[in-house]
Order: sequence, then structure tokens, then C-alpha cells
Amino acid sequence: MRNTTLQSEWPDMLTDPSGRRASKPRLTGRTMVLDKGLGQSAFEDLLSLSGDYIDIVKIGFGTSPLYPPSILRKKVDLASERGIAVIPGGTLLEAAVKLDVVPGFFRQVLAMRFTGIEVSDGTIHLDRGLRDELIKEAKSLGLQVFTEYGKKRPGSRIDFADFAATAERDLACGADMVTVEARESGIDVGLFDEKGACREEDLSYIRSALPNQDRILWEAPLKEQQVALLKAIGARVNLGNIPFQDVLALEAMRRGLRSDTFELQRTPYFDYMI
Repeated sequence: MRNTTLQSEWPDMLTDPSGRRASKPRLTGRTMVLDKGLGQSAFEDLLSLSGDYIDIVKIGFGTSPLYPPSILRKKVDLASERGIAVIPGGTLLEAAVKLDVVPGFFRQVLAMRFTGIEVSDGTIHLDRGLRDELIKEAKSLGLQVFTEYGKKRPGSRIDFADFAATAERDLACGADMVTVEARESGIDVGLFDEKGACREEDLSYIRSALPNQDRILWEAPLKEQQVALLKAIGARVNLGNIPFQDVLALEAMRRGLRSDTFELQRTPYFDYMI
């Protein structure tokens, strides 16, 4: 598959040595950027340079209500025009649940023209019934839904049986993707140990027990985490919480255009005439 969106003057084999990157809208190999407070001009610069390689932008944590409304709407519109889903961080919905203002949350999500939401329980307890209701309500409003599995507290691990059951139920309720928590740090949470390295036993289990990764998104803010997941799962792996300044670097790794993932390049076929 060739990326037909990108207008490159370089040879095709140098633009995508992997031969596997599809143009948007992509079903796999998605990249989610964590936006912790880019101004409008910086955001426009990001999209003009890297918009072809971004599939989702998450307006981090609970920052959405702190924006001047006109700037937030403009950012959402700019991203939407580039085929990028824009969602507020799940912490904002968790706060809305805790404060009992969920209807107001949904009203403002629509008013700001967000294209989706994140349903998470990283900080609060969210019972299964309410989680189902939130997913279904968002879908009824025409929003994409990205659910999140895992707690934010240090030392939290993935219970793979629980994760599989949660993901199955979320998707059955209408969720578009299920994200695995790793916070913005990627340290001592979820798949990653206290140094930010992938837990090898968990990574091995992922390879064998979770062969279908198409609707799973792994938060992986650090380069070595991205490398490990790309090598374990391939360029089709969905990766999230990517810092805005690392979008091009990650795309290069997906395509085998960086030493760390050179192996993802396909071997050229030479047909010699004798």
C-alpha cells in the first residue's frame, strides 16, 4: 500500500521502504498525538508539516475548559479538515462523572465541534454499567469513542484477562478503539516498567494471545517503547501519547527510515535479464 496523500518528489521506495503505509483514513498504523497546550500558530505548523501522519489528536487531560473557546474551536476545525479525529482527554469526562455534570460535558463537546471522546477510569472508579452508557450516549450523538484501559497510579500492571474482557465489551457497545494506559511519561505503568522499558513477559504474551491489534492503541510516549512495539507487532501497530515533536520521527520508524527499524524495509525484488 502506498501513501497517496503525501506528494513526495523522492523515489517511492525511499518515501516508504516498508511498502505498507496506507493513506488516510487508515484502519491500522494510527498515530495519536497528545496536545498539552499548543497555541494556534504552533498547531497550524504541526499540521502543515506532519498532518498526513497524524490520525488522532487528544487535547490533554482536562485542559479543554481552559482554552479561549475560539482558539479551541479553531484547532478542532483545522485538524478535522485534515481528516484527524480530535478528542478531549479522558480525565475531563472522569471529572464530569465525579461532579455529576455529564450532560453539560456532552453539550460542550458538541459545541466545540470535537469529533470524539475518550472514556476512561484511570483516576476514578467507573462501574461497568455507566461505562456502557457513556459509550452508547457518545455514539448516539455521532461521536467516535476511544475507551481506555488501565489505572494511572505508579506500578499498575495489565491484567490481560480483564483487559481482553473490557475491550470486548467496549467494542460491543460501539467503541471505535481501546487504548492501553501509559500516561504521558510511559514510566512504571501498564506495559512499561519503572525505567520505561517494555516488560518482556507482557510483550511476549501480546504477540501470542492478542494477534488482532487493529483496534487496540498502545500509549507509548518514549522512542524505545515505540521501537519495541513496532518490532513486536509491526508498522500496523496503533500508537498514542506521541509528543508533537516526535511525529515525523515515529513515521520514519514505521517506514523503516530510521536505523532502529531498518528491518521493516521490504527486500527489493531484482529481475535480472541474462
